[in-house]
Order: sequence, then C-alpha cells, then structure tokens
Amino acid sequence: MKFAVHCIDHEGKVADRVAYYEAHKSYLSQGPVATVISGPLLAEDNETMIGSLFVFEAEDLETVRRYNAADPFNKAGIWKTISIHPFLLRVDNRS
Repeated sequence: MKFAVHCIDHEGKVADRVAYYEAHKSYLSQGPVATVISGPLLAEDNETMIGSLFVFEAEDLETVRRYNAADPFNKAGIWKTISIHPFLLRVDNRS
C-alpha cells in the first residue's frame, strides 16, 4: 500500500536540514518502508527548503507513522507538521 507524507519545517531549519541530510538519506534506504519518491518542498523562491514530500510503500499506516517518527529529520525537530495519508496511484508518467 502507498502513503503520501507531507512535512513542513519549523522556520529557520535549513542549516539543520543540511546537517542531518546524510543521516536522513541513509535512513530512507532501510527499514520496513520503501521510498517510492521523495524530495524537499521549496519556498516560492524555488531555492529555500521548507519541508519534505514522500510517497512510501508499506504494509499499513501505523508502520509509516512509526517509520516517520524515527526519521533523523523528525528526531532533530526539523518538521513542524507531518501529514500522512493513504495514497492511490492513478497516473505515473515517469519513464
């Protein structure tokens, strides 16, 4: 089952994002959740990172919640809000 995860950072957390990026990236390659696609959300200047967006594949919603709670970005207090929803893929134009 797929899940969309939308995370918005606390203001002023860009330096923390950079500091924890390698740990976050490593974390996304392990565990009971498969990362289908992910990347940072950007401010309207198209440069400043303000959050994260993921599509995960996992057995159930609780698994995704636990996995996301243990993410280094979350443990470092970078994310202000986290929204997790089941996601039904209808169109995928990636080659």
